[in-house]
Amino acid sequence: MKTSANIANKTAPLIAFLILLVIWELGVRIYHIPSYILASPSQVLVTIAETYPMLWFHGSMTLLEAISGFVLAIVIAFIMAFLLDTLFWLNQAVYPLLIVSQTIPLIVLAVLFTIWFGFGLLPKILVVILVCFFPMVISLSDGLNNIDPDQINLFRSMGASRLKTFSMVKLPAALPAFFSGIRISATYSIMAAVIAEWLGSNRGLGYYMTLQQKQFAIDRVLAAVVVICLLSLLLVKLIDLLEYLLVPWNRKDSFDTEEH
Repeated sequence: MKTSANIANKTAPLIAFLILLVIWELGVRIYHIPSYILASPSQVLVTIAETYPMLWFHGSMTLLEAISGFVLAIVIAFIMAFLLDTLFWLNQAVYPLLIVSQTIPLIVLAVLFTIWFGFGLLPKILVVILVCFFPMVISLSDGLNNIDPDQINLFRSMGASRLKTFSMVKLPAALPAFFSGIRISATYSIMAAVIAEWLGSNRGLGYYMTLQQKQFAIDRVLAAVVVICLLSLLLVKLIDLLEYLLVPWNRKDSFDTEEH
């Protein structure tokens, strides 16, 4: 039955993850690995419970930086994709530059932004924008370019303006691709904020991990990693919910029919 297969597919990653944790726990205990080299999962959980206020203090700042840059990146990517789709000459001029911009190492940009703009929020938000911007603008541009030309010709033959054609034909058809780019960028946003904090900050999970690493507090470093993973997962699930609400025509059928 398809229902049983779907349940198995959903539980398989969880089971694999639990097996990995058990192997990790047993490996640390059996080989008596020092905690300053590798902490066990149980020790990391205890550390999270003990340092929860500090993790929340730094995690809230990282989340603020990530969400601020992420939202701005969505707005900028949407505007840029619209312009690239509307103005052919701009597409030819800017698209190669977008590709080249991704060859610049993120560390270099984070260092330069810290030098230029100091240790406040701005350089972290700029790093997040640059990291998240590219997947979204490329996804939306590709989605807009893959529209059925017959639908566009039909609307134009009925006297629809370019803006009407974009809003009623192109955009709805391209939104699934756009959300795919948004989902990818959501996983990058937290990581980008943390990297920016590593290079210059006085608060945030990146700053917190740097301090704990210097003290060889590996359990606290791994606790921060767990929080980073949870925040990234939270953003991805939020994007999934928004896509479900805003793009109902792309929903997958939750009830699979049986094949006879």
